[in-house]
Amino acid sequence: MAIEVKNLRYVYSPGLPGETVALDDVSLRIEDGEIAGIIGHTGSGKSTLLQHLNGLLKPASGEVWVDGQCITDGSAKMTEIRRRVGLVFQYPEYQLFEETVEKDVAFGPKNIGLEGEELAVTVRNAVEIVGLDFDEIKDKSPFDLSGGMKRRVAIAGVIAMEPKVLILDEPTAGLDPTAKRDILAMIRRIHEEMGIIIIFVSHNMGDIAAMSDKVFVMNDAKVAMQGTPREVFSREAELEAMGLDVPPVKEIMNKLAAEIPALESDALTPDEAAEVIRKYIAE
Repeated sequence: MAIEVKNLRYVYSPGLPGETVALDDVSLRIEDGEIAGIIGHTGSGKSTLLQHLNGLLKPASGEVWVDGQCITDGSAKMTEIRRRVGLVFQYPEYQLFEETVEKDVAFGPKNIGLEGEELAVTVRNAVEIVGLDFDEIKDKSPFDLSGGMKRRVAIAGVIAMEPKVLILDEPTAGLDPTAKRDILAMIRRIHEEMGIIIIFVSHNMGDIAAMSDKVFVMNDAKVAMQGTPREVFSREAELEAMGLDVPPVKEIMNKLAAEIPALESDALTPDEAAEVIRKYIAE
């Protein structure tokens, strides 16, 4: 299973005064089982790219391949593609609508023909993999839950479709620190238990550094750079020129290294920084 984008171009309002090129010759590849982070300033093309990955938008030119199948040539059955590639929009809790959590999570799989015991098991598993107690929450109204729990229920509704790829647009946006940690832990648990590709957009560079196997940087409708978090965040001057930051830990370590050269490191996460500092103290 892999996702490959080849020379993708997309234009909003083509031929009109407000014509805008949102994607310009974008190419990338995400391998089976990877977590890919996408960063870029507002308007760089991130969300437009995401909506091409499950066929919500049709490109002006270029191709999107999912598991060896081109989904942009008109031959793909889009209902099946959208089952295999689940897209969770920013603030997905706004899409909750059923009277109970169980009914809301069951809506998608029920509409593709699941029923009876198979449907019940699928819904239970989806709720539990997002870190909620199914028996405790199944009969509650989703509208009575906290913001973080609503978001997890909304994501469970996508997980219940058993996708091979899960796409998350700003999954922690608007959440308090505790709910944010819960969502990130949930993403890790989904990845570990399901082994699927996860693609997520975030403005939080610390989250991108901690979660991603691969990072894509969008700028002016193009993929400006790509690589591991360590490779991407080592290019600080280029990121700064695009209006992007490095992870907070890297900023702190840079300041410490300016005062204590022996502390210079490429640490990106608190755990990595702590290890560098421990070794320095031990020496």
